[in-house]
Amino acid sequence: MEQIKNSFDSVTLRKIGIGALIAGTGAVLAYIGQLGLDYGAYTPIVTAILAILVNAVREYSKGR
Repeated sequence: MEQIKNSFDSVTLRKIGIGALIAGTGAVLAYIGQLGLDYGAYTPIVTAILAILVNAVREYSKGR
C-alpha cells in the first residue's frame, strides 16, 4: 500500500506513530539515564542522540 499525498491515510498515520515511538523511546532512555547522571543543559541533545540510535538499531535490524 502506498502513501497518499496530502492525506492522513493508514500508511501516513503508521509512519507518524512509529516516529513518535522512536522519539518517545529516546526520551525515556534519557530519563532513565538521568537517574544516575545529570545532563543539565545537554538533556535535549542527549534525548535526540538516543532517539537517533534507537532508529539506527531499528533500521539495522530490518531486512530479509
